Amino acid sequence: MNLALKTLPARRSHAERTALSDARMLDAAVQLIVTRGAAGTTLKEVGELAGYSRGLASARFGHKAALFAFIVRSVGEEWLAALNEAVRERVGLTAILAATDAHYCFVRDGADRIRAFYSLWFDSIGPDADLKQTIANVHERRQRDIEDWLRRGIAEGSVPGEIPVTAIAQQFCAAIIGIVYQWLVRPEATAHLHDLHEGLKQQMTRAIDARALRRDTP
Repeated sequence: MNLALKTLPARRSHAERTALSDARMLDAAVQLIVTRGAAGTTLKEVGELAGYSRGLASARFGHKAALFAFIVRSVGEEWLAALNEAVRERVGLTAILAATDAHYCFVRDGADRIRAFYSLWFDSIGPDADLKQTIANVHERRQRDIEDWLRRGIAEGSVPGEIPVTAIAQQFCAAIIGIVYQWLVRPEATAHLHDLHEGLKQQMTRAIDARALRRDTP
């Protein structure tokens, strides 16, 4: 009698298993950081909460600083993907306005990950050199993107050439960090979070838009 062959599930590759364990440990670490804080998060508990042995997170990361740097890089890459999708080919002011809207949605929709990300961001002022460097890299990438949008806007004529490109990019990045800090303190104030992002868009419009510059000139 012929028997139907039973299809066995394909075995995951080593890279696929690593990606899966990383994703689970990222989710577990975010949950622990949000509920207990970075200081109260241990590698052992991350591994256990992710559904693995207590030693896997230690074997994978070695120490908490490496885990925290991994979280920052992972969430940072998610943000960059969302940013690229929102901005696309826009330049100048329209790019910055789109990026601001994208940041609002990213914070609103990815609350726990963003809360963990920025909690680690503010913790980076401590003595951990690795985490500090990771945060610095993310911050510098963000500022370079803003500067690039502005310079491309100047090149195409939609942005006045006399604007202080670096100063405006620094101002935008500082404002974003300030907005997030207020959200961390008052996570329930979702309307306030929206208003702060809208206020930043108005601030950037006044700083960049050529018509606004002419209206402000005596």
